[in-house]
Amino acid sequence: MATSTPSRFDFGRGALLVGLMVLGVVGWNWAPLLPFKLLAVMGHETGHAIASLLMGGKVSQVTIQPTEAGECLSAVPNSFLSQVCVYSAGYVGASLISALLLVLTFRFKLRRAMLGAACAWLVVMGVFYARDAFTLTFCAVMALGFGLAARFLPPAGADVLNLFIAAFTSLYAAMDLKDDLWDGAVRAHSDAQLLANITVVPAVVWAGLWTLISLAILLVGAWFALQRKATPLEAVGGLKVSARSAVPPAG
Repeated sequence: MATSTPSRFDFGRGALLVGLMVLGVVGWNWAPLLPFKLLAVMGHETGHAIASLLMGGKVSQVTIQPTEAGECLSAVPNSFLSQVCVYSAGYVGASLISALLLVLTFRFKLRRAMLGAACAWLVVMGVFYARDAFTLTFCAVMALGFGLAARFLPPAGADVLNLFIAAFTSLYAAMDLKDDLWDGAVRAHSDAQLLANITVVPAVVWAGLWTLISLAILLVGAWFALQRKATPLEAVGGLKVSARSAVPPAG
C-alpha cells in the first residue's frame, strides 16, 4: 500500500515570496506599480460589493481613483448583521483574496486559470458597476492585459506574473490595514468609523478586530501555500512499497 510523506515547509518558495515583497516595498512609489495598487483597491471594493449582494442588497457603483481611493455605493438591509458584514468585507475580504491568490499560485499552480479569472472579474466589475471613465478604462485595460497574458505568456512568464500579483496584493492588504486603520486621522474617515457611527463599538476596536482577522487569514494562507506537497514513498529514492498480507501463509 502506497503512503505519503508529510508536507514540509518549502523554504525556497518562502524566500521567493519574501523577495517579491521586498521588491514591492523598495519600489512602493514606482509608477509601474500603480496599476497593481489599484488592482488591490478594486479587490477591497469588490469585497464590499459581494457582501452587499450576499446580504440581499443592491450595488449601485464601484469607483476607484488614481489616488488609490475607492468607493462602493450600495443599498443593504437595515440590520446590524448586514451592516457589520458589508463594512467589514473590505479589509477582511482583501486579505482573503490575497491569501487565496497565494494558495492558488504556490500550491496549485493555476497559472492561466488565475489570469483568466482576473480578466473575467474585471470585465464584470467594469460592465456592471463602473460608472466613471477612469474606473471603466482601468477595468477594460487590465482585463485586456490579463486576457492576453493568459493566452500568450509562456508558463514561466505566467508563473512570475502570478507570484508577483499574489505577493504584492498580500503586501498591499497589510499596508492598507496599517495606513487606514492605525492612523487616527485616516481612521476617522475609514470603514471602521462608519461602522462605529451605527454601533456602540469604537472605531479602534473594529480596527483591531479586522487587523487580527486579516493578518490571521494572510498568515494561514501563506503557510498553507508554502507547504511542499506530499510525495509518495515509492517515488522517493527509487524505492517501492508493496502491501503484504497480515495473515501468515498456510502451512
